[in-house]
Amino acid sequence: MSKLKCAVIGAGYLGKFHAEKYASLKDCELVAVVDVNAEAAQTVAAKHGALALTDYQSLLGQVDAVSIVVPTTLHHKVSLDFLRAGSHVLVEKPITVTVEEADELIAVAREQNVILQVGHLERFNPAVRGIENLEEKPLFIESHRLSPFNPRANDVSVVLDLMIHDIDIILALVDSEVARIDASGTAVLTKGTDIANARITFENGCVANVTASRISMKMERKMRMFRPCSYISVDFQNRIVVKHKTGDKEMFPGIPEIVTEESVFENGDALLEEIKHFVNCIKTGEKPLVSGEAGRKALATAIEISKFLINQ
Repeated sequence: MSKLKCAVIGAGYLGKFHAEKYASLKDCELVAVVDVNAEAAQTVAAKHGALALTDYQSLLGQVDAVSIVVPTTLHHKVSLDFLRAGSHVLVEKPITVTVEEADELIAVAREQNVILQVGHLERFNPAVRGIENLEEKPLFIESHRLSPFNPRANDVSVVLDLMIHDIDIILALVDSEVARIDASGTAVLTKGTDIANARITFENGCVANVTASRISMKMERKMRMFRPCSYISVDFQNRIVVKHKTGDKEMFPGIPEIVTEESVFENGDALLEEIKHFVNCIKTGEKPLVSGEAGRKALATAIEISKFLINQ
């Protein structure tokens, strides 16, 4: 197969890393970097010998695959244009602003028989890959995603910026429909919600208590899962998975011992793995780990949580 002609739409903080990854892959050719800021486009493109553009329209029908790394409000329009032109699309999270927009992208991708992948980067964290195939579904999940304030991501609330990562992971782990949502949150530094907590009850009985903050003094990305006879702790930031489970011996009469197993994963390049997965799906026709449908489910849940916060 000849090299895939790839382009990155959006040359901001994250877009420049997308360009770097495509340029590093032997089966890809980074042909263009696009940004409305000509200087930003030129800076990134020149580094990789690509064409710098301020308008993506000339690329429609000319590239095999694109990363859409523009503000969330533009995800739908830009992705739709490329999907209709027959390009494979990797769009950053959240997939779109509304569920209806997500549905349209999914439908067009299906009609055009192209890959639509959503950039939920945490799914490619080695620690997450270590808990994907659990023998038993969790009964209770608690997650905390805390971050110091960063003015770069203020176009969306903390729910769509940070919490959606954990929502996506939890939906994949539980694999059950949402039955009920309760949530609370508040604005602190911005006009949107800066700290939020949601309690998600699933039809299979599992409950997830999810907290996200972008006004913390420390960085923390942890999840804890409780299952029959076991407890799993995941530290996404340090890539550590600790499993506690009952053993065959007794620590007291009639009380089983607790056996602990800790796994520390190497510091991988999650974005590179995400883009390599995208490229592999294009070549094989395999369904992406984070498909358009998965991105839609995470968005729909995040929107329902946000409705509670708006009405407070």
